[in-house]
Amino acid sequence: MIRPRHFRMNEQTAINNYYQKNVNHSNVNEIALGEFDKFVAVLRNAGIQVVVNEDTLDEDTPDSIFPNNWISFHENGDVGLYPMFAVNRRKERRLEVLEQIELAGYKINNCIDYTDAELQELYLEGTGSLVLDRIHKKAYCALSPRANEELVIEFCEDFEYTPVIFTAYQTVQSERLPIYHTNVMMGIGETFAIVCLACIDDKKERKNLINHLKNDRKEVIEITEDQVSRFAGNVLQVVGFEDKRYLVMSQSAFKSLTKDQITKIEKHCAILYSDLTTIETLGGGSARCMMAEVFLPKSL
Repeated sequence: MIRPRHFRMNEQTAINNYYQKNVNHSNVNEIALGEFDKFVAVLRNAGIQVVVNEDTLDEDTPDSIFPNNWISFHENGDVGLYPMFAVNRRKERRLEVLEQIELAGYKINNCIDYTDAELQELYLEGTGSLVLDRIHKKAYCALSPRANEELVIEFCEDFEYTPVIFTAYQTVQSERLPIYHTNVMMGIGETFAIVCLACIDDKKERKNLINHLKNDRKEVIEITEDQVSRFAGNVLQVVGFEDKRYLVMSQSAFKSLTKDQITKIEKHCAILYSDLTTIETLGGGSARCMMAEVFLPKSL
């Protein structure tokens, strides 16, 4: 996780992230820092290991708090580095983050770098664009200006994943427009999936996604488009004390869930949540976006 120094609404990402809302606060970064620190404390209190890297003061990086878009960590020791749509987000990629991960006891064998695609104006924003089922090796991806199909296929070839590709939409001023990141409208757990099927307008694509999930014996927990706007799909399953599983989300996401949805989730794992209101409102991302999950092998 990256502790922010320059957090604000990023005008470059607001072009196609319709969840961002501009709110005037003179101390936005200070408020975001408070939300970040409380969130980290919630995770650590549950026994979840969190590696926190301080953002640099030298660059204008308003979205550094969302590191999962530029980097991913994998079981075989590989690291993926991804091409970013917003020019100012490319400054988030820093070698010292990798060094800190290694100092925390993890082993990095190889970096697979897709960032040259930026020269062709092609993008794939990490585990924002790709929702990975790491058990069944499937990569779910909603195509958008930030998720290029050719790059999805290239990732799947490199990491040996099966692509499940579709387009997810949201209604913006009566117009159906692509959702900027897949992980806003769906999240994959070990034995379940949270997904907004109403965002997938194409019936064949919707049926294909459902079939993949059901064939892998995942319980499909459906959420609404309104719940998506409150970041109920922006969730991540993690492991805490004594191998206990948690589903991490924001307070807004949790409050949007029905009792039935909570009951279904809690059959699979406990729920952890924290107040991320300012980060969500200005950043257009939530709890899952703030965590770049580490699956790297431990160093000997």
